Amino acid sequence: MRAAAFRPVGPLLAACMLALAGGCATMPTGVLPTGPRAGDVPLSPFYRWDGPLPARPGALLREEPAKAQPEIDAAGTALRILYVSTDARWSSGPIPVSGTVYLPVGTPPAGGWPIAAWAHGTLGVADVCAPSWTGHKPRDAAYVNRWLKAGFAVVATDYQGLGGPGPHAYLLWEAEGRSVLDAVRAALDGRPGLLANDVIVTGQSQGSGAALGTARIAGRYAPDVRLRAVIATGVVSTFPNGPYGPAPAPEGRSPHFTILSLVGGGLRDDAPDVDALVSARARPLLEAARSGCSRQMAAQARALKLGMADAFTVGPEALARLRLPATDMEAVKLPVPLLLGTGSADRTIAPQRQFAAVAALCAAGNAVTWKPYPGVGHDGSPHAAFDDALAFAQAARAGRPRPGNCAQVSAPGASEPGASGPRASASAPRAPASKPGASAPFTPGRADRE
Repeated sequence: MRAAAFRPVGPLLAACMLALAGGCATMPTGVLPTGPRAGDVPLSPFYRWDGPLPARPGALLREEPAKAQPEIDAAGTALRILYVSTDARWSSGPIPVSGTVYLPVGTPPAGGWPIAAWAHGTLGVADVCAPSWTGHKPRDAAYVNRWLKAGFAVVATDYQGLGGPGPHAYLLWEAEGRSVLDAVRAALDGRPGLLANDVIVTGQSQGSGAALGTARIAGRYAPDVRLRAVIATGVVSTFPNGPYGPAPAPEGRSPHFTILSLVGGGLRDDAPDVDALVSARARPLLEAARSGCSRQMAAQARALKLGMADAFTVGPEALARLRLPATDMEAVKLPVPLLLGTGSADRTIAPQRQFAAVAALCAAGNAVTWKPYPGVGHDGSPHAAFDDALAFAQAARAGRPRPGNCAQVSAPGASEPGASGPRASASAPRAPASKPGASAPFTPGRADRE
């Protein structure tokens, strides 16, 4: 594998001339929280940018060789990158964000390699969890490698605050979508001629929301990025006013995901501090969220025998009122075709909850292809869907996008794991499971299956 030498990139003097194309950051109006309480953990000097930031989102700041991983054997070049994005959560202006870029072995095709932008699932909110620092977990690294073998370059953001300063904006799809799009811009900026502005986005679990968020904001935030298709597996996004409402999620889930969300910008600005909301028994989980990663938090929660009922100082309804509905989206017509993949044995995000997203996106007039994978759990859905995802991406790139299968899909049966409630088609009336527009913030099930 060839790794490029460290290369700092200076500020771009004419950055804001791109404003009319949607490429210039908005004026900052807020302050980014930083420090250990925000999950900031010292990494290498590569991740810290002390000088002025270019105003142009997607400007490449620096790059260096990425950590080698045995699962990624189809990369000819592996890079760690630091680039500029814009803070969507605290509106603090330009921010540095980290990520990785992989180029296939060999000579690129005419026009450059197409790009698969990978949006990862839950890893934690502390800087030490950034994949560019720790390496991609084996499942994700093997998934990246499959795209490389298929002739795609892979651009993988760490997301805002995961490696860079401030809290990781966990599950907040606008922030994650900006991180994805600006990582693609940075890769194109750093490798002109080697990469084609020909982009598909693929994401799992947390990253499924990032992928759908990318499609939602691409036209206004990054019209210069030629997005062809979006693939989302283990779908986390929620659509409160969609046509189908799944039954409420069961109680008794591990509290560590909720704590990740509270640390990761998930509290409303007028809410009490997270330290006041976490109980004394759950204090070790809060400290672990600020300095460790989700797998360790999940193990600690099991060891402490902590449930939602004894992890917080307020009840579930009061806590829900204090939180941002991070995964909620309004269902609108998106500019690209969508492939949504669901493991029928998913016990982390119930198949019916994922079907609710399918139904909402179909009702909004999107070209949605929904693929359930029998016997597949949450962790297995990216690889189970890969062959379909590759064919879907290639068809979109060739100008033959799939028309979708909205008319043929129906809700998973009650006998399937995690499912409940009646069967329904994608256009069925919404079940009265919750008040329209008032869905509680989403809480997944297990940290080690993202």
